[in-house]
Amino acid sequence: MRKAIKVGLTGTTGAGKSTVAEGLKKYGYAVIDADLIARIATERSSPLLPQLAEAFGADIINEDGSLNRKLLADRAFRSDFERNTLNSITHPEIIRLIEKKVQGAFWDGYEAVIIDAPQLFESGLAKSCNLVISVVAPEDVRLRRIMERDEMTEESARKRIRAQLPDDYFRQNSDFVIENTGNEEELKEKILYVARMIEVKISGEGTLDF
Repeated sequence: MRKAIKVGLTGTTGAGKSTVAEGLKKYGYAVIDADLIARIATERSSPLLPQLAEAFGADIINEDGSLNRKLLADRAFRSDFERNTLNSITHPEIIRLIEKKVQGAFWDGYEAVIIDAPQLFESGLAKSCNLVISVVAPEDVRLRRIMERDEMTEESARKRIRAQLPDDYFRQNSDFVIENTGNEEELKEKILYVARMIEVKISGEGTLDF
């Protein structure tokens, strides 16, 4: 008997998680981008903004009422305490919006919904997923990608990397780990394998060596 499932997709920053999400999308699965949901949750007039301003300073709110995301990120990544404060304010609303999107995708007929979330474990979302897939990559590769993608200095990029869970955590708490070395063909094969894992979970038939 086929069933609809939730698949958590996470991993270390700069490892290529978004590339994997796009690859899985081509197999007909819905993809929910948690980063995009986080932006929606903190748009101008959001009730979260006064809480963030109180915790991180009134100047994180621009004159037009929008959130200065770079300034907030700089302050939130200064310490574990400040990062945890940010998460405690934003995660409940982000999770609510994600779950709403998930149910909408199931209603639209999707049999699998991929939740692309860098903080899948920290937010508690992993607990409700039928499968958890993590993407990791060598630190030097990640460092280069982060600096190019986010126009960061090396120091800021390293700080962002240190703020995340270690690779071993992802390996120990995931159903499957994609080691992204940068080889495109290898990555495509691994995405195909994950797609097959998802189909096995949906159909309840067949086996794969998880």
